[in-house]
This record gives sequence, C-alpha cells and structure tokens, in this order.
Amino acid sequence: MTTHTLSVPAGEVLRSTAAAATFSKRSIGHGANSISEPAALRRHPHRVRFAEVEADLDLLIDRAIAAIADGEPLEDEILGHYVHIASLVRAVSFREGKLLEQAVECLAKANPNVTVLTQSLKLPLVKAALEAVSGNDWSNLDGVKLDCEAPAKGSYTPDLIVVNRARHTAYILDVKRSLASYGDTSRLEELKFKMMAGAMVLPDWLYKHHKRMMVGTVEVAIVDGASRPSDHATGIWALSEIDDLLEIDGVAACMAELRLRFGRRVQQLLEAEARKALGVPEATVANTAPASAIADRPLIALNGPALSYEEEQAMVGPKEDDGYYDLGCFGKEQDDEPAPVRIRVGFARRPRPH
Repeated sequence: MTTHTLSVPAGEVLRSTAAAATFSKRSIGHGANSISEPAALRRHPHRVRFAEVEADLDLLIDRAIAAIADGEPLEDEILGHYVHIASLVRAVSFREGKLLEQAVECLAKANPNVTVLTQSLKLPLVKAALEAVSGNDWSNLDGVKLDCEAPAKGSYTPDLIVVNRARHTAYILDVKRSLASYGDTSRLEELKFKMMAGAMVLPDWLYKHHKRMMVGTVEVAIVDGASRPSDHATGIWALSEIDDLLEIDGVAACMAELRLRFGRRVQQLLEAEARKALGVPEATVANTAPASAIADRPLIALNGPALSYEEEQAMVGPKEDDGYYDLGCFGKEQDDEPAPVRIRVGFARRPRPH
C-alpha cells in the first residue's frame, strides 16, 4: 500500500507567502483606478480581493463577536468577578475556528470549479478503513475505495469537505485556530487517523449522498490558523497557503485581514470586560476607530496563568459523533467486505497545472 505524500520544493512556501503579503499591503481600488496584480504573482486562474468580499466577511465577524458577547457565565468562586473574562476567552477559542471555516466557504465561491460542503458531514469509520490505517505505515498505504455503509463504529465529522470538480479531487479539511495547544500529545495523530479512515469511504459517501458526485483522489489537510511552519508531508498546512488548496489567488490575504479585524474586536471586548472587573471607567471608542488609535491606547495587564487547553475544551465538549472506535465490536459474521476499488488517498499536495 502506498500513501502519496508531499515533498515540498525549496522556496515554494516562501513564494506563496510573499505573494500574499504583497497583495495584502497594496491599496485596492475599483474600476479603472484599480491596481492589477502583476502576472508574475498570479499562481491560479481565479482571484479574490478583500474589497470584493469585505461586507460578507465583516458580517461574519459581527456574528462571531455577538455570539462571544452573548454568553452568560456561571458564578465561579475561584475566578470571582473575573469569570466574565475567562468566559470570553473560552468563547473566542471556539468562535475563531468557526469563523475561519465560514470564511473559507465564502471565499471559495471565487472558484466556480470548487464546491464546499459544510453540513451533515458524518463520515463513518468503517472496520476495513480502521484496520487499513492502523495496520499499515502511512508511507506505504495504497488507498482503496470502501463502502460507506459497511459496518462501522463511530464517525468523524470534518470541518469542511472541498471538492474540486475540474480535478475530481476532494479535500478533507480540519481547520484549527492554532496547533500550539496540541504540542507533543497524541491527539494530533488521533485526528489524522480519523481523517485518513474517513478519506477511504469519502468517494462512495459523496456518490451516494451528494448527487452522484464522483472523485478519483482524496487528500487530507489540517489547516493551522496561526500559520506556523507547515509540514505537507504529514498533512499540516498553514492558513497562509490556503490559496493552493482552493486554487484562488488572494484567499490567504483575505484570511489574514479577517483575523486582524477579528482580533481588534476581541481585544476591545476583553478590555471593556477587564475595566468592569477592575472598576476602571470604561473608555468610549467606536469599533470603527483607526487601528493606530486602538494600538496607542494603554492596555490593562491581567496577571495570572493562561487557560489550559483542557479548560478551553470544557466549554466546547467532544463531538457527539466522534465515538471511540473499537475494532473488537465487529463480529466475525460481519467480515464480508465489499470488493475494493482502487482510489488514491493521501495528504494534501499542491495541485499540478492542468
């Protein structure tokens, strides 16, 4: 069995990041006064500018901020009147991930060949897929298409499934606000295990549940919203490289601006709540204040240990469908497996030119 992994050409990521940075720094105009992007920086035939999607992305930010602010925390004897700050921090950790997912879905519309699936994405973890992934080294795993209705225990729900109809390729994406909290734990490997097992049934699942949609290649990618160094050979992609997954120039620059604006709004919320907790008169600053004005305002330092990952996850809770998969739950009478059909499964790679 062979898993197709990626060997990234030297300098490839740097070129992509440089293009995004150049795009994000220049002023964007309209009509005859607009500044066209140099052809040398174009990587894909489709492109999106922040000015074109600004209203939609700002609406997503507004909804995320409203959801964060609406939370009503329970009293806590330890946190005392700081409990509202802790509640906001936990809510931000959850809502930022959702915001990134929604923004990717919005921006993907710039490529008419791409379909993004976000609803009812339970991929069954079937016995054959679990055994294939757990019993073989991934570097030697040759993917096969398995029946999504075969005996299964539990399921995996990806954040997004991106289907490129022109390439007949599907990407299973798990979007994280940051991978820093995963550290050296085994949770990241467990996530990859589920993603790869889900990838082996995805072609059959798409055909049966999404209007006979057919793909010949399935690739998985964990997208790090904090854009730390990526490792495509193990399925880790930085958010700054999202252009190559969607085949749209400018998506990374739009996502960077989205996170910047979201960060400003979050910091305003936290500062207002901190002033309440400390009894400091609240400053009146509109959300539309210039970035320089916000940066020049004195910040309130709150001492104390940062929230652990376990504390942040306490609010979110586990996904109800991500049940523990036990291979022993399958009886011998269930060993009749459907005839496999060969299909390529592996970590996400940069698409080759048509």
